[in-house]
Amino acid sequence: MLENLKIENLLVLDIETVPAEPLFEDLDERWQHLWAKKAKNINPDAPLDEVYEQAGIYAEFGKVICISVGIFVPSGEKFAFRVKSYFGDDERSLLADFCELLNSRFSTSNKALCAHNGKEFDFPYLARRILINGLKLPYILDTAGKKPWEVNHVDTMQLWKFGDFKSYTSLDLLAGVFNIPTPKDDIDGSMVREVYYADNDLDRIVLYCEKDIVTLANVLLKMKGLNPIEADQIIRAEAQ
Repeated sequence: MLENLKIENLLVLDIETVPAEPLFEDLDERWQHLWAKKAKNINPDAPLDEVYEQAGIYAEFGKVICISVGIFVPSGEKFAFRVKSYFGDDERSLLADFCELLNSRFSTSNKALCAHNGKEFDFPYLARRILINGLKLPYILDTAGKKPWEVNHVDTMQLWKFGDFKSYTSLDLLAGVFNIPTPKDDIDGSMVREVYYADNDLDRIVLYCEKDIVTLANVLLKMKGLNPIEADQIIRAEAQ
């Protein structure tokens, strides 16, 4: 798999998500009731407002605030890495822009999406939020009726498992294994909700998300026995 993986055909991505509302009390009566049902399956002994801090990881109760993407660009014997982020408070707008990218450049059978734990989180979360926002699901995210080998999703966590399903391996741990700088030198995923709602600092979240995809790109290169991307090989496109 690694030998045949053409990284120049990949769209590397990471998403950042938060609860749809800042606090449990901000939900209307119907959604408080729905969350109460959900919370029983998460932690039945904890107060509803405390468990609600985790709502961002569930597509039905959360929203996407940032999608950072990157592509490998051949540059001599190495690769440059072009990075772009779609972010904002208007989830439908950023998802529409992301869908336009997928439909225009990643709709053929030789293209694939790549994320760490993407098959369990990023890809299904994006698909669900796209439908919730009334948008048409891009072909590359639509898995219905496809055979497993027709689903063009690459997951570095699954690649690292090599068939071993006993444990979860974080991107930060893989970065450590391959001697790659950590992307968690400022914030980590557990802090995104507070940085977004309390600090109102979306730019900080975008920077964190972009660090994640650069780290992910370097992990993938290391897995293939290639040199990691240097700082001067990262090309940041105009933010959206």
